[in-house]
Amino acid sequence: MARTFNGRVVVPGRVDGEALVTHTGFNTLASLKTAGSFLNKKGVIQDHNNPELYGKLMPGKVLCLPETIGSTTGGMVLYCAASMGVGPACMLFSKKADTRAVAGAVLTYNWSGHPIVLIDELGDEFLEYVKEGNHVSVCEDGKVEVEGD
Repeated sequence: MARTFNGRVVVPGRVDGEALVTHTGFNTLASLKTAGSFLNKKGVIQDHNNPELYGKLMPGKVLCLPETIGSTTGGMVLYCAASMGVGPACMLFSKKADTRAVAGAVLTYNWSGHPIVLIDELGDEFLEYVKEGNHVSVCEDGKVEVEGD
């Protein structure tokens, strides 16, 4: 059964993809760095402190999360990951998106061939409903449809 949620459009776009879900903060730098390098080139999530995402591939996924955490480098890390083709296709926030995520998504929208659509304020119900692997459709007006069980 599909369920629809409405959020605030921060970076517009239309996306259809597979959900990648975390119920804790997403640390952009810890997730995308690798030993000896600023970014891992495959988009494998490396944050040991996030067991929901650790070891999973992020490229092209619809990242569903409450918020991002970490340093101010987060926006630039998202931009670099998107430019390399290993970033998420979309970030869907249950809460209001923080400045790190917004900066990264706006940079990718303006300067990258791989923009990251960003919708926020989808609510706690959204994050409770969406499960990893669900098909998610995102419309330019902030409507998010999740194909559930």
